[in-house]
Amino acid sequence: MKKRNFFLIVLSIAILTAFEPQKMQLPPIPQEDPHTEKIAIVLTKQQVNEQEIHHKLKNLKNTKFRRIFTHAISGYSVKGPISELQQLEKSNDIQLLSEVNTYKVESPAHLPNRYKSSTSFIDNFELIGTEAVHGILDKKGNRLTGKGVTIGVIDTGIDYEHPDLRRSFAGGHDLVDGDDDPMETKGVGFRSTLHGTHVAGVIAANGRMRGMAPDAKIVAYRALGPGGSGTTEQVIAAIDEAIKDKVDILNLSLGNDVNGPDLPISLALNKAVDEGIVAVTSSGNSGPNRWTVGSPGTASKAISVGASTPPMQVPYLNVPGLSEEIRLELLQGSDNWNITQSENLVFAGLGTKEEMKDVRDKLVLVERGKLTFTEKAKNALEAGAIGVIIYNNTKGTFFGNLEENVPIPVAAISKEDGLALKKQLVKNSMLIRINLIEERDILADFSSRGPVTVTWEIKPDIVAPGVAINSTIPGGYLPLQGTSMAAPHVAGAAALIKQAHPDWSPAEIKAAIMNTAKDITDRDGKRYRTFEQGAGRIQLEAAINSESLIVPGSLQFGKFQLAENMHRHSARLTVKNTGSATKNYSFLIPQKEKGIEWELPMSFSLKPNEAKDVELAMIATPALLKDKIHDGSLVIEDGKNKIRIPYLYVLEEPDYPRVMGFDFAPADNGEAYRYEVYLPGGAEEFGIALFDPDQYRFVGFLDWGRKMKKGMVRKEIPLEKLPEEGMYLAKVFAKKKGRESTIDAMIFIGKNTRGGGR
Repeated sequence: MKKRNFFLIVLSIAILTAFEPQKMQLPPIPQEDPHTEKIAIVLTKQQVNEQEIHHKLKNLKNTKFRRIFTHAISGYSVKGPISELQQLEKSNDIQLLSEVNTYKVESPAHLPNRYKSSTSFIDNFELIGTEAVHGILDKKGNRLTGKGVTIGVIDTGIDYEHPDLRRSFAGGHDLVDGDDDPMETKGVGFRSTLHGTHVAGVIAANGRMRGMAPDAKIVAYRALGPGGSGTTEQVIAAIDEAIKDKVDILNLSLGNDVNGPDLPISLALNKAVDEGIVAVTSSGNSGPNRWTVGSPGTASKAISVGASTPPMQVPYLNVPGLSEEIRLELLQGSDNWNITQSENLVFAGLGTKEEMKDVRDKLVLVERGKLTFTEKAKNALEAGAIGVIIYNNTKGTFFGNLEENVPIPVAAISKEDGLALKKQLVKNSMLIRINLIEERDILADFSSRGPVTVTWEIKPDIVAPGVAINSTIPGGYLPLQGTSMAAPHVAGAAALIKQAHPDWSPAEIKAAIMNTAKDITDRDGKRYRTFEQGAGRIQLEAAINSESLIVPGSLQFGKFQLAENMHRHSARLTVKNTGSATKNYSFLIPQKEKGIEWELPMSFSLKPNEAKDVELAMIATPALLKDKIHDGSLVIEDGKNKIRIPYLYVLEEPDYPRVMGFDFAPADNGEAYRYEVYLPGGAEEFGIALFDPDQYRFVGFLDWGRKMKKGMVRKEIPLEKLPEEGMYLAKVFAKKKGRESTIDAMIFIGKNTRGGGR
């Protein structure tokens, strides 16, 4: 077994607080130790060779060259003391010097197998994912399987010995250990990985299970090591290798929680697209709030993918005396809910053995608390119950999991619904009816939403099924959920489009996917915002057979300021006729809105394979605009289809978080701690306040400053300038334009930093 490098992971625990930092006396700002060493990415204004780099570094005695990037970015990586890196950054040919970040797989979750499997939903049949795509044909009647297309997977590696992946595997690179063996991390307990194998199976499994593009070739780039974590340097190196290998499609189901378009990985992905690669990335699993999309899902030219649900059978309770049905959320590890007739419901307190009386052949309602979910379920099973419903002991519902499989269904409901049910129980028993209702195209709560800060772009671009996706893992198969599972569906779909249209550019493939997407709505029939669903849920067959391409697939009109004299923001679209006959194109007049006027092109015709650039404009009267974020869709008709182009604009400074992406960990030299945090728009005031978590006593500031520039802030603080060893509540705050945002985290400071944090 190969020797693996281990990464330190410091977990941040969110805690709600009510501190007002502006009312406290601020201590002096801690200064960095100039001798502390860092690893940094150096972006240069033009391509340099290794000889030039060594010449550049010859006067920096303690800064060592690490790796050159020749394709993904113009630049290289180094390791050296802060003082020398600051000296290097001042060079005229240096565009940006950025300390490496940590990237992780978008944490998946195991799910009960109560959903239909996923492979033809996006192609207008019923599902998508890891069973064979049946009947997808090109215009000539040829079956599309991804043959001749190469897909790079930047992830935790691949178990290329899996019987369903042997045919698809076409080699790769390990950027963690520095060799050409991209095998998943195995045999190290909870640090073992399976993520990359699962992603690869969704794309191109070809055995007992078949992926989206079963005849495509997979090249694996292991950039995330044990525990599913890796650095900026490793991911950029993987993108660099993928460009050099000339892959057709590149999938990155990884990310961080920094919503910024200018991080090096996002820039590297844009370069990959410029080199002819279709780049697909997950949007993140930090939803459902807006502004939660993270890098590299913020990359402008990549296809950022959110997660929706495939068709699934959801149980609802119909209860006498209650006007609305109650939706049941099955716990992970529970049996499928196959109860569809009327049944007796009884209440059994907290679900102890003593309370499980007269429950045989009945459904049991219990309150959350005291016992684990598994203990409650097993007590009900032993007493002969046919199912368990657990209501929350705090406001709202919850999503839980069982420690082991239980052969009866176990579901969660909210505290409010639970108390309403309990109130309706007469003599502790009541007859209720269960309905199984099929739901589809519901945006997953965990799916990250946009927009992107600074550029105000719509992300994600598209959504695809990412819930209960069954795929390959080392040693078998497992259903997982996450935007990590949605992205490879789109990567596989892009491979089929590439096979059908080998001359289409990455921008055209992205446009085909977005132009033909299905606009989706929530359970109440309300349309999701464009920065939640992008263009909508992918429809593969429609994308393959598209006869019109509108590039780009979405528009952003930037930021409107109240003080502006000119409120006209223009945009350009390229309209291309990919059909076999002349087409007439016209824009539908948008619904009239107060404060918004449009300038749209006149109707025009295009011959087969002819393209035309058109300009349109939004004219705004900011004083009449109410929403800080406004979005909608323009519609273009081509005589046969209506093509929606989502758009978005923002007014003044919208409600984006002023601070995000806080991380705190020991420095590499063992003599300091480092922190990093992202300020998407800069800050008028920024600080990190420390508190005693038990007494909520203010201890002091870890750092503080004014008029901070936008982007990543990084500092290392020597041990002698830190408080005594212990656990602290850190409140990170930033203010700009009258809005303050905070991040609350528990951090551990130890005397021996080489021992790690907690």
